[in-house]
Amino acid sequence: MPEGGVTYDSSGVSIVAGDEFVRSIGPLVESTARPGVLDGIGGFGGLFHLGAAGRFRDPVLVASADGVGTKLEVARLVGRYDTVGLDLVAMLVDDLVCLGAEPLFLLDYVAVGRVDEARLVELMRGITEGCRLAGCALLGGETAEHGGVMASDDLDVAGFAVGVLERDEELGRARVRVGDQLIGLASPGLRSNGYSLARRVLVDGGDLSAPAYPGASRTLGEELLLPSVIYTPGVLRLRQVVSGDLHAAAHITGGGILGNVARILPERTDARIDLESFATPEIFFEIQRRGSVSAREMLRVFNCGLGMVLAVSSSRASEALDVLRETGFESYVIGEIVEGSGEVSV
Repeated sequence: MPEGGVTYDSSGVSIVAGDEFVRSIGPLVESTARPGVLDGIGGFGGLFHLGAAGRFRDPVLVASADGVGTKLEVARLVGRYDTVGLDLVAMLVDDLVCLGAEPLFLLDYVAVGRVDEARLVELMRGITEGCRLAGCALLGGETAEHGGVMASDDLDVAGFAVGVLERDEELGRARVRVGDQLIGLASPGLRSNGYSLARRVLVDGGDLSAPAYPGASRTLGEELLLPSVIYTPGVLRLRQVVSGDLHAAAHITGGGILGNVARILPERTDARIDLESFATPEIFFEIQRRGSVSAREMLRVFNCGLGMVLAVSSSRASEALDVLRETGFESYVIGEIVEGSGEVSV
């Protein structure tokens, strides 16, 4: 073939840079290995042996897919990407654990305008840290350079996770009963939801290097990039201790407290939540003040200080709190399940 002319590099895609990035993250990926992983990265697919992951009577695989939304725009403006990598894992595995599933492995997909190795390695540090915290392997992924389509500093990330549970141990609304106590697990920040509203109120025309709110010890950029807590280890530990008395779990993501707690309610029940029973971080009040956002809209969009809500038998609620706190998760009894029509009342 004739030499010269248009090349892949001149079209905006560097094969060399992509290959160098994959080689550079090898040790990070290997640090997430767990029983069941059969091979490293670089193949055409990731291999996982379910039988090596544990003893299962009647295993069911559970899958989830998610991203971190427009929090990535804050990361771009600040120039920091490790926390959004951890966020990605949290969004995936904390969805899986809502069904009672133990996360097994995760795949990531990253699209960029230009491969910037330092930026991508920072992102992968966050993803692999999240995998280690959750006990799941990073089994593979894809990094796509979209030169000519995305701006050079653009980046988007998504992930796909698979977990396993025993078929007869699935958590969910079918187990919830009137009288169950609702336990909320604290969230120090926004996690990865509501950023379109938060950015409009706080970031557009604002200063990310200024204090997040009067008296804050963190800048606005630092506050908005706080990584999500990964609740999976605490929920799995609680399941081990109280067994069938953990009935359901709601991951407070898009839809806020109101929308997500409603997802675990059986027919003819309500969730009654006491907003004074848990601490709401100041950043939420700052959003509400500066944007004149109604209280109901805040509860419909944000976690407002609760990243996960569990429905637990009333007889085990106190014990459940002890278990969660002993495993490092700040928790509160925030309400109960009562007779009703599928509403979340506050």
